[in-house]
Parts: sequence; structure tokens; C-alpha cells
Amino acid sequence: MSSAINNLGLSVIWVNGMPRSGTSWLGQIFNSHPDVRFRLSPLFSYAFKDFVNEYSLRVEWVEFLRKVYYFRTDPFMEQLDRKKAGDYPVFEKKHEHPSFLVIKETRYHNLTTCILKLLPEIKFVFIIRNPCAAIYSWLNAPKEFPLKDDPMKYWRNGHNRKTGPEEFWGFDDWIKLTKLYTSLQKAYPKHIFIQRYEDLVKDPFAATKAMFRFTGLGKVPNQTNEFLCRSQKIHLGNEYAVFKAKEEMLGKWKGKLHKEIQREIEESLRGTEMSRYLEE
Repeated sequence: MSSAINNLGLSVIWVNGMPRSGTSWLGQIFNSHPDVRFRLSPLFSYAFKDFVNEYSLRVEWVEFLRKVYYFRTDPFMEQLDRKKAGDYPVFEKKHEHPSFLVIKETRYHNLTTCILKLLPEIKFVFIIRNPCAAIYSWLNAPKEFPLKDDPMKYWRNGHNRKTGPEEFWGFDDWIKLTKLYTSLQKAYPKHIFIQRYEDLVKDPFAATKAMFRFTGLGKVPNQTNEFLCRSQKIHLGNEYAVFKAKEEMLGKWKGKLHKEIQREIEESLRGTEMSRYLEE
């Protein structure tokens, strides 16, 4: 089966993961490819909020993807403010209508199984970060974890950030999604690629080569290689910036995450298949 959705003649890649797991950097790695049109969280945008759901038909999903692809200059989906601030780069595209649509999400994992059944042409790339690092990053991001809230009360369940079934926050959801995508990878090995965040940080060139090959993007272009170099050499203090020194991306949580939280995370994963994600 061709990776292109026949009704569109377009290949779609869905990049996702838990919040604070490196999805922004991963999304911009894909965006750096000249043959990619990148869109952030269209189902969370004003333009396409809840446009489709678990009850939608294939034809409705195809129409959603078509509209997202051709909808231009949306400040949110294109992250124009972040580009203007320099937190995100601006990439050259080789022509007006790229062959690939890349959607980046941290929400709506509850729709993944539906999408795979209705649109088996789509490739998913799911990034998993050491849960200690992901939880530490979330608890210390003022725009993500409200300052008035008690971290010890919410680090596991994430209830202070959940407004609906599309929201995934906290360690319990980290476990839930890691299990989900691991099982989906076994069921759909040609459609699900799991990328460990720490491996991406340590050798972004090898990891990107593998991801691009899996998703059909092919050879890693010069523009992508240049971005991979710059993204780890430049460090911006903004928590949303995709330019972070390599030493800031690994082990920052060590000695800073509350010891009780670390202990509970490690005990929960010890002896399970997921314990590999505790490695740095």
C-alpha cells in the first residue's frame, strides 16, 4: 500500500508524545525537511477544534487533513509568534505544495487507534522521555504547571490540567501512553515508530536518519543536518525554544526532582518493560 492517502495524494506523519517530552524539538526536526508542511495541534486550534472525533468516518478524516493542509497563515498552527521570537526557526521549502503533511500533537492520543484503523497510510512517530525528566520539566514550567498548585498532589494524576479526554498529563498518563504505543507498535509495526528522547539527544543524526527512512521522507537533507547542529549549540532560556545546549537536555532533573516522586516513579517501573526508559 502506498503511504500517500489516495484521496489526497499526500503522505501524513503524526508526531506526538507526552507534554514536556521533546515534541517541539522533534516537530521542528520534521519541519526542517523541505518537502514537509508542518501544522501544530490542528484539533486544538480555533479553526479545527474538534473537527473530527472517534465517531468520524474516513471521508471526514480525509477532509479534515485536506483542510488542514491548505489552511494557510494560521498563527497558532504555524507558531508564528515563536518564529518571530526566534524560539523556532524558519525553514525553506522546495515548492509551494510539499508532499508530506506533518502534524505535531501532545493531545488527542485517545484518537490514535481510530486513525490507524481508518487511515492506515498514516505513520506515527511517538517520542518517550525518561518519566523523571518529563515530570520534572512539567512541574517546573510555569506556563504548564500552575504556580498555585501543589506538585505532590498532581504530579501523578495531572488532574489540574485535564479539561477533557484529549488531555494527557502526569505520570499515570505517561504509563498509559507508553503501554498504548508499545502495544500499537506490535500490532502496527509498519505504522508506529517509537523514539526515545535520550537517544535523540545523544545522536540526533542517526535517530533522524532512522525516523526519516521509516516515515518515507528518505535521505536527511542538508537543512535538517544544519538545524540539528544549531539546535544543540545555541541555548535560549525560553522553555519553549527548540534551541537548547546538549548538557541542558539530559540529566537536568537529577538531584532536583523531589525524592519521593523519583522513588515512586522508579518503583512503579522496576521489573517492567518500561524500566528501559529510566536510562539516560
